[in-house]
Amino acid sequence: MNRRGLLRPLAVTGRAVLGGLALIGRVAIFAARGVSHLLRPPFYFREFLNALMAIGYFSLPVVGLTAFFTGGALALQIYAGGARFSAEAVVPQIVAIGMVRELGPVLVGLMIAARVTSSIAAEIATMKVTEQIDALVTLSTDPMKYLAAPRLLAATLVVPALVGIGDIIGIAGGFTVGIGQLGFNPATYMRNTVDFLERADILSSLIKGAAFGFIAALMGCYHGMRAGRGALGVGRATKASVQAAAVLILAANFLLTNLLFPA
Repeated sequence: MNRRGLLRPLAVTGRAVLGGLALIGRVAIFAARGVSHLLRPPFYFREFLNALMAIGYFSLPVVGLTAFFTGGALALQIYAGGARFSAEAVVPQIVAIGMVRELGPVLVGLMIAARVTSSIAAEIATMKVTEQIDALVTLSTDPMKYLAAPRLLAATLVVPALVGIGDIIGIAGGFTVGIGQLGFNPATYMRNTVDFLERADILSSLIKGAAFGFIAALMGCYHGMRAGRGALGVGRATKASVQAAAVLILAANFLLTNLLFPA
Protein backbone atom coordinates (compact mmCIF):
# COMPACT_ATOMS: atom_id res chain seq x y z
CA MET A 1 0.00 0.00 0.00
CA ASN A 2 1.41 3.38 -1.00
CA ARG A 3 1.60 6.47 1.16
CA ARG A 4 -1.62 7.93 -0.24
CA GLY A 5 -3.50 4.76 0.64
CA LEU A 6 -2.18 4.89 4.21
CA LEU A 7 -3.24 8.51 4.67
CA ARG A 8 -6.69 8.09 3.11
CA PRO A 9 -8.41 6.85 6.34
CA LEU A 10 -6.89 9.77 8.23
CA ALA A 11 -8.10 12.20 5.58
CA VAL A 12 -11.63 10.78 5.72
CA THR A 13 -11.63 10.96 9.52
CA GLY A 14 -10.27 14.50 9.44
CA ARG A 15 -12.94 15.66 7.00
CA ALA A 16 -15.65 14.10 9.17
CA VAL A 17 -14.32 15.76 12.32
CA LEU A 18 -13.95 19.16 10.65
CA GLY A 19 -17.42 18.83 9.14
CA GLY A 20 -18.87 18.01 12.55
CA LEU A 21 -17.13 20.95 14.19
CA ALA A 22 -18.33 23.26 11.42
CA LEU A 23 -21.91 22.01 11.92
CA ILE A 24 -21.69 22.59 15.67
CA GLY A 25 -20.41 26.11 15.00
CA ARG A 26 -23.24 26.89 12.57
CA VAL A 27 -25.88 25.63 14.99
CA ALA A 28 -24.33 27.57 17.88
CA ILE A 29 -24.27 30.78 15.84
CA PHE A 30 -27.87 30.20 14.76
CA ALA A 31 -28.95 29.65 18.38
CA ALA A 32 -27.10 32.78 19.53
CA ARG A 33 -28.77 34.83 16.81
CA GLY A 34 -32.20 33.48 17.76
CA VAL A 35 -31.70 34.28 21.44
CA SER A 36 -30.28 37.73 20.68
CA HIS A 37 -33.41 38.63 18.71
CA LEU A 38 -35.48 37.99 21.84
CA LEU A 39 -33.62 40.80 23.57
CA ARG A 40 -34.29 43.43 20.91
CA PRO A 41 -37.60 44.86 19.68
CA PRO A 42 -39.86 44.34 17.89
CA PHE A 43 -41.36 41.16 19.32
CA TYR A 44 -44.05 39.40 17.29
CA PHE A 45 -46.46 38.51 20.08
CA ARG A 46 -49.04 36.95 17.79
CA GLU A 47 -46.49 34.49 16.40
CA PHE A 48 -45.46 33.70 19.97
CA LEU A 49 -49.05 32.91 20.99
CA ASN A 50 -49.59 30.75 17.91
CA ALA A 51 -46.41 28.84 18.75
CA LEU A 52 -47.57 28.39 22.36
CA MET A 53 -50.81 26.84 21.15
CA ALA A 54 -49.16 24.64 18.53
CA ILE A 55 -46.38 23.39 20.80
CA GLY A 56 -48.23 23.27 24.10
CA TYR A 57 -52.00 22.86 23.91
CA PHE A 58 -52.17 20.67 20.81
CA SER A 59 -49.42 18.39 22.14
CA LEU A 60 -51.35 17.53 25.31
CA PRO A 61 -53.18 14.45 23.94
CA VAL A 62 -50.08 12.64 22.69
CA VAL A 63 -48.09 13.62 25.79
CA GLY A 64 -50.85 12.47 28.13
CA LEU A 65 -51.41 9.11 26.44
CA THR A 66 -47.68 8.41 26.18
CA ALA A 67 -47.07 9.26 29.84
CA PHE A 68 -50.08 7.31 31.13
CA PHE A 69 -49.23 4.03 29.40
CA THR A 70 -45.53 4.42 30.21
CA GLY A 71 -46.32 4.87 33.90
CA GLY A 72 -48.55 1.81 33.88
CA ALA A 73 -45.99 -0.34 32.07
CA LEU A 74 -43.26 0.89 34.44
CA ALA A 75 -45.31 -0.17 37.46
CA LEU A 76 -45.79 -3.64 36.00
CA GLN A 77 -42.09 -4.05 35.21
CA ILE A 78 -40.94 -2.83 38.62
CA TYR A 79 -43.40 -5.12 40.37
CA ALA A 80 -42.26 -8.12 38.31
CA GLY A 81 -38.60 -7.32 38.92
CA GLY A 82 -39.10 -6.53 42.59
CA ALA A 83 -40.90 -9.82 43.13
CA ARG A 84 -37.62 -11.64 42.55
CA PHE A 85 -36.18 -9.97 45.67
CA SER A 86 -39.39 -9.63 47.69
CA ALA A 87 -39.29 -5.87 47.07
CA GLU A 88 -42.70 -5.30 45.46
CA ALA A 89 -43.45 -2.48 47.92
CA VAL A 90 -41.01 -0.11 46.17
CA VAL A 91 -43.26 0.24 43.10
CA PRO A 92 -44.72 3.67 44.06
CA GLN A 93 -41.32 5.17 44.85
CA ILE A 94 -39.55 3.90 41.73
CA VAL A 95 -42.43 4.84 39.42
CA ALA A 96 -42.38 8.37 40.84
CA ILE A 97 -38.65 8.92 40.60
CA GLY A 98 -38.40 7.18 37.24
CA MET A 99 -41.13 9.32 35.68
CA VAL A 100 -40.05 12.62 37.22
CA ARG A 101 -36.29 12.35 36.80
CA GLU A 102 -35.97 10.52 33.49
CA LEU A 103 -38.90 9.05 31.60
CA GLY A 104 -41.21 12.05 31.86
CA PRO A 105 -38.81 14.68 30.46
CA VAL A 106 -37.26 12.35 27.86
CA LEU A 107 -40.55 10.99 26.53
CA VAL A 108 -42.10 14.43 26.33
CA GLY A 109 -38.97 15.75 24.62
CA LEU A 110 -39.05 12.96 22.05
CA MET A 111 -42.78 13.44 21.43
CA ILE A 112 -42.18 17.16 20.91
CA ALA A 113 -39.32 16.31 18.54
CA ALA A 114 -41.59 13.99 16.56
CA ARG A 115 -44.58 16.30 16.49
CA VAL A 116 -43.34 19.87 16.79
CA THR A 117 -39.81 19.81 15.37
CA SER A 118 -41.03 18.17 12.18
CA SER A 119 -43.89 20.66 11.91
CA ILE A 120 -41.63 23.68 12.38
CA ALA A 121 -39.06 22.38 9.91
CA ALA A 122 -41.68 21.54 7.27
CA GLU A 123 -43.42 24.91 7.68
CA ILE A 124 -40.27 27.01 7.45
CA ALA A 125 -38.79 24.88 4.66
CA THR A 126 -42.01 25.27 2.66
CA MET A 127 -41.88 29.01 3.20
CA LYS A 128 -38.32 29.01 1.90
CA VAL A 129 -39.20 26.90 -1.15
CA THR A 130 -42.16 29.13 -2.00
CA GLU A 131 -39.99 32.26 -1.48
CA GLN A 132 -42.10 33.54 1.41
CA ILE A 133 -38.93 34.06 3.45
CA ASP A 134 -37.53 36.19 0.62
CA ALA A 135 -40.76 38.16 0.75
CA LEU A 136 -40.27 38.79 4.47
CA VAL A 137 -36.81 40.16 3.77
CA THR A 138 -38.27 42.38 1.03
CA LEU A 139 -40.73 43.75 3.59
CA SER A 140 -37.82 44.55 5.96
CA THR A 141 -38.80 41.75 8.34
CA ASP A 142 -35.98 39.64 9.75
CA PRO A 143 -36.92 35.95 9.31
CA MET A 144 -34.96 35.04 12.41
CA LYS A 145 -36.94 37.51 14.50
CA TYR A 146 -40.31 36.65 12.93
CA LEU A 147 -40.02 32.87 12.56
CA ALA A 148 -37.30 31.51 14.85
CA ALA A 149 -37.29 33.71 17.98
CA PRO A 150 -41.00 33.31 18.93
CA ARG A 151 -40.83 29.54 18.46
CA LEU A 152 -37.65 29.21 20.50
CA LEU A 153 -39.15 31.19 23.38
CA ALA A 154 -42.51 29.42 23.23
CA ALA A 155 -40.94 25.95 23.27
CA THR A 156 -38.57 26.83 26.11
CA LEU A 157 -41.47 28.09 28.24
CA VAL A 158 -44.23 25.60 27.45
CA VAL A 159 -42.37 22.27 27.30
CA PRO A 160 -41.57 22.35 31.06
CA ALA A 161 -45.32 22.67 31.65
CA LEU A 162 -45.90 19.68 29.37
CA VAL A 163 -43.23 17.76 31.28
CA GLY A 164 -44.92 18.55 34.58
CA ILE A 165 -48.28 17.38 33.22
CA GLY A 166 -46.65 14.28 31.76
CA ASP A 167 -45.03 13.47 35.11
CA ILE A 168 -48.38 13.71 36.90
CA ILE A 169 -50.19 11.61 34.29
CA GLY A 170 -47.38 9.04 34.28
CA ILE A 171 -47.57 8.69 38.05
CA ALA A 172 -51.36 8.42 37.70
CA GLY A 173 -50.87 5.59 35.21
CA GLY A 174 -48.67 3.76 37.69
CA PHE A 175 -51.21 4.45 40.44
CA THR A 176 -54.06 3.07 38.32
CA VAL A 177 -52.17 -0.15 37.59
CA GLY A 178 -50.91 -0.37 41.18
CA ILE A 179 -54.33 -0.27 42.83
CA GLY A 180 -56.31 -1.91 40.04
CA GLN A 181 -54.04 -4.81 39.12
CA LEU A 182 -51.27 -5.13 41.68
CA GLY A 183 -53.35 -4.80 44.84
CA PHE A 184 -51.80 -1.70 46.44
CA ASN A 185 -53.71 0.36 48.98
CA PRO A 186 -54.54 3.74 47.35
CA ALA A 187 -53.69 5.86 50.40
CA THR A 188 -50.41 4.02 51.02
CA TYR A 189 -49.43 4.27 47.36
CA MET A 190 -50.00 8.03 47.25
CA ARG A 191 -48.24 8.61 50.59
CA ASN A 192 -45.17 6.69 49.44
CA THR A 193 -45.12 8.64 46.19
CA VAL A 194 -45.37 12.05 47.84
CA ASP A 195 -42.92 11.25 50.63
CA PHE A 196 -40.27 9.89 48.26
CA LEU A 197 -40.17 12.77 45.75
CA GLU A 198 -37.95 15.74 46.60
CA ARG A 199 -37.93 19.30 45.33
CA ALA A 200 -34.69 18.64 43.45
CA ASP A 201 -36.38 15.86 41.46
CA ILE A 202 -39.18 18.15 40.31
CA LEU A 203 -36.80 21.02 39.55
CA SER A 204 -34.54 18.78 37.48
CA SER A 205 -37.55 17.63 35.47
CA LEU A 206 -38.53 21.20 34.63
CA ILE A 207 -34.95 22.19 33.76
CA LYS A 208 -34.71 19.26 31.39
CA GLY A 209 -38.04 20.23 29.86
CA ALA A 210 -36.81 23.76 29.12
CA ALA A 211 -33.59 22.45 27.57
CA PHE A 212 -35.40 19.85 25.46
CA GLY A 213 -37.96 22.38 24.27
CA PHE A 214 -35.24 24.76 23.17
CA ILE A 215 -33.41 21.98 21.34
CA ALA A 216 -36.57 20.79 19.58
CA ALA A 217 -37.49 24.26 18.34
CA LEU A 218 -33.89 25.09 17.44
CA MET A 219 -33.49 22.02 15.24
CA GLY A 220 -36.80 22.69 13.50
CA CYS A 221 -35.91 26.31 12.77
CA TYR A 222 -32.30 25.58 11.78
CA HIS A 223 -33.05 22.79 9.32
CA GLY A 224 -36.08 24.62 7.97
CA MET A 225 -34.03 27.73 7.25
CA ARG A 226 -31.33 25.67 5.52
CA ALA A 227 -33.69 23.51 3.46
CA GLY A 228 -32.91 22.82 -0.17
CA ARG A 229 -35.17 23.71 -3.03
CA GLY A 230 -38.22 21.71 -4.01
CA ALA A 231 -40.30 19.06 -2.27
CA LEU A 232 -37.21 16.89 -1.81
CA GLY A 233 -35.53 19.68 0.16
CA VAL A 234 -38.55 20.01 2.45
CA GLY A 235 -38.60 16.26 3.10
CA ARG A 236 -34.87 16.11 3.83
CA ALA A 237 -35.05 19.10 6.16
CA THR A 238 -37.95 17.56 8.09
CA LYS A 239 -36.21 14.20 8.46
CA ALA A 240 -32.88 15.75 9.46
CA SER A 241 -34.53 18.02 12.04
CA VAL A 242 -36.28 15.15 13.84
CA GLN A 243 -33.17 12.97 13.83
CA ALA A 244 -30.97 15.77 15.15
CA ALA A 245 -33.49 16.80 17.81
CA ALA A 246 -33.91 13.24 19.10
CA VAL A 247 -30.17 12.60 19.33
CA LEU A 248 -29.46 15.97 20.96
CA ILE A 249 -32.28 15.52 23.48
CA LEU A 250 -30.88 12.15 24.57
CA ALA A 251 -27.35 13.56 24.75
CA ALA A 252 -28.55 16.60 26.70
CA ASN A 253 -30.43 14.31 29.08
CA PHE A 254 -27.23 12.42 29.84
CA LEU A 255 -25.27 15.63 30.43
CA LEU A 256 -27.98 17.22 32.58
CA THR A 257 -28.37 14.06 34.66
CA ASN A 258 -24.65 14.05 35.35
CA LEU A 259 -24.77 17.73 36.23
CA LEU A 260 -27.88 17.68 38.41
CA PHE A 261 -27.29 14.30 40.08
CA PRO A 262 -23.53 13.75 40.18
CA ALA A 263 -22.39 10.30 41.24
